[in-house]
Amino acid sequence: MRVLVQRVSQAAVRVEGRTVGEIGAGALLLVGVEEADGSDDIVWLARKISQLRIFNDEAGVMNRSLLDCGGDALAVSQFTLHASVKKGNRPSYSRAARGDISQPLFDRFIAELAVALGKPVPTGVFGADMQVSLINDGPVTIWLDSRNPE
Repeated sequence: MRVLVQRVSQAAVRVEGRTVGEIGAGALLLVGVEEADGSDDIVWLARKISQLRIFNDEAGVMNRSLLDCGGDALAVSQFTLHASVKKGNRPSYSRAARGDISQPLFDRFIAELAVALGKPVPTGVFGADMQVSLINDGPVTIWLDSRNPE
């Protein structure tokens, strides 16, 4: 499972002209699922994201987590995080899980993250054509991959 974490001062996702999820200060999470992902990946990522110290403390040092600062998270499913561009110019998405596999895993990730944060996690609409807007704060962008947790 891969997650691109972006620290934001605000973010929103729209589908067919209406806002389906939005947050103020916190983290926008773009989430990609592959078929081999499971409970261990979900638990590791939810814990890591909720405790990731990417928010400034009183001294202006990134020393606070979403939990510490009460920030929100907005999660958007994005199969393109598993794109491979090794051959040619057209990305291959063969590593991305099919919707019947990835949607339940994405939903479990959202549920686990909501428990870790102690609050609901708004999302986009799985499989929909979404327009995501954000104000990237910093900018701070972190790449997490449960298969390569270094």
